[in-house]
Amino acid sequence: MDDAAPDITALSFEDALRSLEDVVRKLESGEVPLDATITLYERGEALRKHCQARLDAAQARIELIVAGPDGQAASTQPFDPDTGR
Repeated sequence: MDDAAPDITALSFEDALRSLEDVVRKLESGEVPLDATITLYERGEALRKHCQARLDAAQARIELIVAGPDGQAASTQPFDPDTGR
């Protein structure tokens, strides 16, 4: 594993996701020694949590634009993940 791996909290969502995919590829290869596998798994879990937190933060900021009768944005309302609106 790369000892110079960047701090997870400094990663963008996209960079963290790429790192997570790399961890999964290495773990799935079955060619990583046991101790390195455990370290990789721990990093993968931290990356997954970081990605989920970034997704949750983005979802919390999503707003739907509700158009008024004139077609202009009249108001906004929070995104409802249950209805997709």
